[in-house]
Order: sequence, then C-alpha cells, then structure tokens
Amino acid sequence: MKFVNEFRDAKLAQQLAQEIASIVTQAWTIMEICGGQTHAIVKYGIDELLPNQITLIHGPGCPVCVTPIESIDRAISIATQPNVILCSFGDMLRVPGSGIDLLTAKATGADIRIIYSPLDCLKIAQENPDKQVVFFAIGFETTVPATAMTIDRAKKLDLQNFSMLVSHVLVPPAMEAILGSPDCCIQGFLAAGHVCAVMGYNEYIPIAHKYRVPIVVTGFEPLDVLQGIHICVRQLESGTAKVENQYTRAVRREGNPTAMQLIGEVFEIVPQQWRGIGEIAQSGLGLQAKYAAFDAQTRFPLTSAGKDDKHCAEAAGCISGQILQGLKKPHECAAFGTVCTPEHPLGAPMVSSEGACAAYYHYRQHQT
Repeated sequence: MKFVNEFRDAKLAQQLAQEIASIVTQAWTIMEICGGQTHAIVKYGIDELLPNQITLIHGPGCPVCVTPIESIDRAISIATQPNVILCSFGDMLRVPGSGIDLLTAKATGADIRIIYSPLDCLKIAQENPDKQVVFFAIGFETTVPATAMTIDRAKKLDLQNFSMLVSHVLVPPAMEAILGSPDCCIQGFLAAGHVCAVMGYNEYIPIAHKYRVPIVVTGFEPLDVLQGIHICVRQLESGTAKVENQYTRAVRREGNPTAMQLIGEVFEIVPQQWRGIGEIAQSGLGLQAKYAAFDAQTRFPLTSAGKDDKHCAEAAGCISGQILQGLKKPHECAAFGTVCTPEHPLGAPMVSSEGACAAYYHYRQHQT
C-alpha cells in the first residue's frame, strides 16, 4: 500500500489546501472530466477542504454514463436474437435503456457474458463456432487500444462469427461542446490522466488557447487532484491559459504513439451521440472500411426489442443529462436517493462505479 498511501497523506492534503487558499483572490469554477476524479473528490471530501471561492463541477467523465440509450437498446436487440453471445464489461449490465437493461435481458434468457478484456471474446468465438459473438465496446480513449487490438487480431484469425458494437467516445470534442455552450461557466479543466496516457495532451493545447481556459492533466488520488487544482488556480489567478501535466508519472505529451497508431489503423472519427447531451461532431469512433465485416450494426438488423430513434428520452424525473453537463449536482435531483438508487436507477450516473450520482449516494447521502 506504500505507493497508494503516499498519495493519500492527510497532512499533505491539508497543506495543499492551505496553499490553494493562500493564492485565491476571487471565485473560480473548475470542471473535472473524469469519473475517477469525481469519486476521489466526493469520497475524500476534497471539495470541502477548498476555500469557498472554488467551485468544482462534475463533467461527463464517465464513459458508461454517456453511452447513448440507442446503443444500449441495440445491444439488447442483438443479445436477444437466436444463437448470439453478447459480451460486455460488467458495469454496462444495469445501465437503463429505453425499456429494460442488459441484466434483465440476461435474466430472461439472453446469453450475455461479462468479460474483463476484449480479447476474451476471441476465445469465446473460437469455442462457439456455431454462435455469433458480439462485443459491446464502450469507453474513452483509455479502452480503445484494447478494442483496436482485438479487431486487428480477429481479422488476422479470420473469425467469421465475431463482431463489435462500437460506442467509443472522445474527450476533447466533448470539452469543446461544453465550452461552446451559452450556459458554460467553466473557467478551468482537470483532464483525465488515463485518457492522456494514451492520447497525450497535444489536442488540448488549441482548446486552451481558443477558449482561454487552463487545462491540467491530473491523476486520481487525493493529492493528485489537489495538486491539479492548485496548478489550475495558479494559472487562473495569473491570467494564463495553457496545458500543464500534473500526472507526470504516467503521462507524456505525445501519449502512447504505438497505441495511437493502432487506433488510427482500425478506427475513423465519426459523429457520436452522448447520453444526456446529444450528438457531438467528431466525438466518436467507427470502424474503418477494411474492418467493416466486424461491424455488428450492419451484421444485425434491429428487431422490435431495439429502437432506431435518435432521441430516446431519459426516464421521467431523471436529470442525468444536466448532471453530465455540470449544470446540476446529484443532490439537486428530486429523485436522488428515493426513487433513484443504485438498486433501482433511473439514469446511468447512479449505476456506474464512476457516475457522479453513485458517488454522492455512497459518500454524501447524509447531506441530502
């Protein structure tokens, strides 16, 4: 635990909070765009350590939460077809679609399997040649290299019974969409360290310059987050707006060139729907033409279990779209902790281990 505990030192956290308080002269609003950072902030009370002038806003940093309802409906539609094995990460199973979730489909007979690596799907496909195996691929840039590697491997193995339902999303376009909104009040960003470990942070530089906002690549432990806030506030107070890297132990400016090259070979950039936000241009990934045979969207027609509606609505009373955009916080939802709980969620942020609503439910429910 040594290398974990050193980033959770309470005394050092207090010192960092005091340093932040000593340089603040006015109110600042900072958004973290990573669910792991959101949970660290709420669990360890980082926001409560900070001076009142600093407001932390939780952004769309949970990939499970922003996976569109339409993709979940399509996954359910595919899973309920004969001779299909749908593979998914476990945290997707209880995310509500427009009707049911994947766990309910599994309970009613669909062959839905939890996997820990996309490469597990290839073994399942080889062991079940009479079944169609589909991987529900979601996530930010962090998980894309493993998806790309799996597709590339499937092509080399010439697996005829394997395909992917791809719903990957890209972070920089979402940040631009937030900054371009007329309701935007964000003055600085904490960028997700694991995303930047793959993509680097060159893409953030023109965003920081265009919108005059500091962007600090930040880790996930309490001291990481506090240090990221300190760097961001220092820039805000001095009137500068550039990209800085707090997470130097894991992130390089150029990211992982090998991973990015593989992603570029397998995927192309496409428009993408974000749950609760809508379509964001150039914010998703689709398979390149040479890998089109592995695209589950074209391999499986929609059935009555799925919907081809581009604007599926959230459940009545759910404000998860406003929460994902940082316009409201979970405890401001009338359904929070009553009608909407992790056992009976109305929206994705209450389900996911990185969702803001789940964080507030587990660590702040006493305040509501």
